[in-house]
Amino acid sequence: GAYTAHYFMDTCFGIFSYFIPLFMLLLSMKLMGAYHVRLWKWFLNFSLLMIWGSLTLSLCTEWLPISLINKFSFRLGGGHGDFIRNQFTELLGTAGAWMLVAACAVFYLIYLSRETKEIVRRMLHPQDYIKEQLERRKAAAEAKAAEKAAREAERLAALATQQQDEEDNADEEPYDEDEESGYDDPQQHEEPATSHTLELDPSLTDTDDQPAEGEVEIKIVETEADDKAKGRTVEEVAEMEPYDPRLDLEHYKYPTLELLKHYEDDGPAVEFIVKDGNANKDRIINVLRNFGVEITSIKATIGPTITLYEVTPAPGVRINKIRNLEDDIALSLSALGIRIIAPIPGKGTIGIEVPNQTPRIVSMESIINTRKFQESTFELPIALGKTITNEVFMVDLAKMPHLLVAGATGQGKSVGLNAIITSLLYKKHPAELKFVMVVNKTVESSIYTPIEKHFLAMIPDGDDPIITDVTKVVQTLKSLCQLMDHRYDLLKKAKVRNIKEYNAKFKSRQLNPENGHEFMPYIVVIIDEFGDLIMTAGKEVELPIARIAQLARAVGMHMVIATQRPTTNIITGTIKANFPARMAFKVMSQIDSRTILDRPGANQLVGKGDMLFLSGNDPVRVQCAFVDTPEVERINDYICHQQGYISAFELPEPEMEGDEGGSGGDRLDVNDIDPMFEEAARLVVVHQQGSTSLIQRKFSIGYNRAGRLMDQLERAGIVGPVRGSKPREVLCADETDLDMRLQTLRQ
Repeated sequence: GAYTAHYFMDTCFGIFSYFIPLFMLLLSMKLMGAYHVRLWKWFLNFSLLMIWGSLTLSLCTEWLPISLINKFSFRLGGGHGDFIRNQFTELLGTAGAWMLVAACAVFYLIYLSRETKEIVRRMLHPQDYIKEQLERRKAAAEAKAAEKAAREAERLAALATQQQDEEDNADEEPYDEDEESGYDDPQQHEEPATSHTLELDPSLTDTDDQPAEGEVEIKIVETEADDKAKGRTVEEVAEMEPYDPRLDLEHYKYPTLELLKHYEDDGPAVEFIVKDGNANKDRIINVLRNFGVEITSIKATIGPTITLYEVTPAPGVRINKIRNLEDDIALSLSALGIRIIAPIPGKGTIGIEVPNQTPRIVSMESIINTRKFQESTFELPIALGKTITNEVFMVDLAKMPHLLVAGATGQGKSVGLNAIITSLLYKKHPAELKFVMVVNKTVESSIYTPIEKHFLAMIPDGDDPIITDVTKVVQTLKSLCQLMDHRYDLLKKAKVRNIKEYNAKFKSRQLNPENGHEFMPYIVVIIDEFGDLIMTAGKEVELPIARIAQLARAVGMHMVIATQRPTTNIITGTIKANFPARMAFKVMSQIDSRTILDRPGANQLVGKGDMLFLSGNDPVRVQCAFVDTPEVERINDYICHQQGYISAFELPEPEMEGDEGGSGGDRLDVNDIDPMFEEAARLVVVHQQGSTSLIQRKFSIGYNRAGRLMDQLERAGIVGPVRGSKPREVLCADETDLDMRLQTLRQ
């Protein structure tokens, strides 16, 4: 202990070395969970203080007496401070070193608090500061005097009005409101927001003109009830740490690489390079020469399943002449099918894609275990596979913003969907992402059921988080449209353009949850067998899908739909216009390829995960990563055995056709009334404003429950139907009318 202490005190940073054990103490408290600290912040501050303090103490030792310095068995500034002091004094001199130390101290204080700038300004310009303070006090005094005069004038006007009313009604018989209405409960007539207090005011009565016996002049004083919650001030909120939605599941662990299967590379590609590569080059050259096509060079790029031969034609050779030789080249190579790219975009060459005789498997483990995926900064990163050049192919679903997947049966479409979901599960926290899954294949519906309480979203009365019923699909899509409208209202209140800016404001605590604001997770809607869904439900499904695809990008809702029948009656013009990103697996005809990609090419793929991805001008050929069903089950089991939420993410209750267009004449089911129904009704009547956000804010409940309360109030005839962005009309004039309606409902 003595040797270690002497090393740090004498050789390192001197007295300021005490920051090292202090930081270790904070680290231990953080690891034990006893105290939540931001280690990087403390580490930065302690490091700066040690460096600055050791240098400052070393400079101070030049002014201290020798007798005082000799009392210490170590150097006050440590070896670090003495070394830096000697360097600075040689370069800048003693005065320059002190100026540099002082400047660093000022910069550090500015970093700690913004008040430092104000203090420095006051020191440099004291007369301006004094003048500014005098002006502020003068303005405050004038505002206070004006406010006092306004209150006095308002009080005198109210008093005069009250006295005039009393004189007019002096001869009238008092009216008993309780006797007339038949209600004996005095609490029925209390004003919840404003109370009136009756007080004697002898100062207002003249001694010479006293009121008659039995009469008392009164003064009405209006006082507002303090019904506002005593929340934190702006300064207190600014000092709080940024909000982290992942703290709800603080101990959640992301899936590990051990859950994915590792495929050993046994080296068939090396054998292919040595033997088949050169042979295919010679065959291509011979076929082209036999038909009178001369080339200047040929280069091969070997991918997992496809080899790309880049041919540079001789001057004067027409591109169409090489394109027309596609079948002859395939015959000479004995290949299943080749694809000619004439020309390759951005290059002066013609591409000939030839399937490998010994293809390699692109595993999901080899994609996830790459620096490109691990260090990705995409909002919704999707790792699809590898290109012909063996590069990992990744896209951001948040920028696409929707994806259309199509391909024939058994060509890798379902595996591609599993690759998309697996990529998101490995990269996103349950608080940041939710899935809505629509799968018509009942056999595949149970694979992702275990992660219901972590990543899935469903409507309130849904029985299964994986939607297989067509009726539930329609309800879920309508619910998503309602959620989209609600999120747009929140964006409008927050004065931001998209979900990224909104969540950034919410994390920095610039948006108050008491005003209805909430953190928005991304929602990815995955619809498999879209063709069967369209054939069953038709326009009832297509219209909400088109609406979500057109508007939901800004509020963080993205769709992935897949179909095995890429025909024009399934993939309509409306769907294609709103799904700019396409994944095309092998199809059976060129017509299907043109339906998906607006060009041929998908019919020339080799299958088994071979696909074309289009998200711009030209498609990219990718070998999709292979994710087997046992791998997906292991990932889901790993997630479901961790702490999750109480239930799946609850979507708004959908408004069906019977609930739209004003249902005030419908009979309200008394057994299904919310316990807060009567309180919500009184709140709406008192404020004469029917809005879901008002109920949500006043009672601190969720949006779904507030929406159900508003629907019940509409059925009871207390509020009117929806009027777009305007609040609903309140049909009850006052609380007396409301009490009569409630009495009718109880009967």
